[in-house]
Amino acid sequence: MQLRSLLIRLHLAEGIGYAGMTKVLHFCLRHQTVLTTAAEISRVAKLSTRSARRFRVDWQSDRFNQAVEQHREIAILTILDADYPLPLLESFQPPLVLFMCGQRRLLGTTQLAVVGARQASPYAARCVQRLLTPLAGQAVTIVSGLAQGTDSCAHRQALNLNLGTIAVIGTGLDVVYPRANVALQTQVSQVGLLISEYPLGCPPARHHFPERNRIIAGLCQAILVVEAREHSGSLITANLALQNNRNVLAVPGPIDAPMSVGCNQLILAGAKPVLNSRHIIEEIYPNI
Repeated sequence: MQLRSLLIRLHLAEGIGYAGMTKVLHFCLRHQTVLTTAAEISRVAKLSTRSARRFRVDWQSDRFNQAVEQHREIAILTILDADYPLPLLESFQPPLVLFMCGQRRLLGTTQLAVVGARQASPYAARCVQRLLTPLAGQAVTIVSGLAQGTDSCAHRQALNLNLGTIAVIGTGLDVVYPRANVALQTQVSQVGLLISEYPLGCPPARHHFPERNRIIAGLCQAILVVEAREHSGSLITANLALQNNRNVLAVPGPIDAPMSVGCNQLILAGAKPVLNSRHIIEEIYPNI
């Protein structure tokens, strides 16, 4: 078995998480070996007794073997692959395995993340259209999370402008959330790139979305926050981007608008206020 195959199998197995998989990966690289048995993997991953038992049972189960076979039919990116994006590699907790559908080449492009409130106001929709339209002549890919509201506006506008777009979702590639985005997710998976850290069939879960946000923050060169409530998920993504030394941009809004509180706070904390598309372009392409 190759190390890449082992990594994918570990990702699909129950009972072992990110920390355990990272320990196994580092051990195999250091010793130039590939572990094969559940006992060896459990020992190196330092799994608890309960987790080791769960892992051992699943590693030998029909469910696990079926999942491995099922995922042979889809595109997979691992941290060992030559085209793994360098910005993502250097980010906080880079994903070890990603499942993909669409245009893999977009991983190598300049990327602008666009995030905002799910209950986006008409102002947010106007800002997305106004700020992204002048980017049509630029070689930039729009990254977002395919959520309702601002995310969906960003993906649709990118598609309308023939810009590349990457959607990082918090479910399996074959699950649509929200259901209203069936057509949009299908279109992104065909002409853009759909990415997920979660296996096929995996439903949405609350903790998936902060995990998804770290990937969005890791992929991009800059992040634009269009609208955000105080303590919102968009602010979490922006803070992750700051930790990754990304440029954080924010659209200012009325001081009495709840949806603009987060953006105005980001600007107060040092994020760049965006009033036109030129402010975005000079952050992505500083030499222009």
